[in-house]
Amino acid sequence: MTMLDFAGTVAITAIMVIVINAAIGAIALPRVQKLWLVSAVGLWIGLAAGAAGMGWLQLAEPVPVIGLFFAAPLVGAMIAAWLSPSLRDAALAMPAGLLIGLHTPRILGIFFLLLAEQGRLSGPFPGYAGWGDIATGLSAIPVALLLAWRPVSGRAIAVGWNVFGAADLLLAVSLGVTSAVGSPLQIFDAAPGSAAMQVLPWSFVPTVLVPYFLILHGIIGVQLYRTGKAVRSDPRAFQRV
Repeated sequence: MTMLDFAGTVAITAIMVIVINAAIGAIALPRVQKLWLVSAVGLWIGLAAGAAGMGWLQLAEPVPVIGLFFAAPLVGAMIAAWLSPSLRDAALAMPAGLLIGLHTPRILGIFFLLLAEQGRLSGPFPGYAGWGDIATGLSAIPVALLLAWRPVSGRAIAVGWNVFGAADLLLAVSLGVTSAVGSPLQIFDAAPGSAAMQVLPWSFVPTVLVPYFLILHGIIGVQLYRTGKAVRSDPRAFQRV
């Protein structure tokens, strides 16, 4: 393990512990439901770690296995929201400022640039993923504060930030898949492509952190949409513009 891998292990572990626990701690659910939610998240992280350790995430045929691990939490979240109105309502009731602020650790997208500097990532993937995450993370706190101080005028900026942050993640996933050596979807041939993201600790990014941040973007998007409808129906309800 190199020093960069060690630093990445510490940083990614800290991010997972802090941002996931912060969101679960803020959601207004009964203790039993929170326990189930924490257990499900912990089980998924363990499964993602085990799959990476066994080398399964490097399998690309007939479909890239890492893509399945990326999609599974998103599908699971949608199913859970559909089956449990209480979970859905509790998620949408979380403070939007908190959910935006939880994206601050994405400034550690600098690791993508450092991996590329070491020749462990190549093609357009590390540049777009790295700088996009850095921009999203650096702007998260200012956007959250603006939304708190100016709920109406800050909403437009928050919407733009949310769209940019989600698009950055989706673009990174697309470039990662199309840069993966041996993938049937490979477009960019420059090795090693996105190979580093298929092994620990970096595999936690596409299998845990990216789905988590996309779920947050989805919740924020619905909250901002509802806020916009409320403003249009009764502008006087919002005093700070």
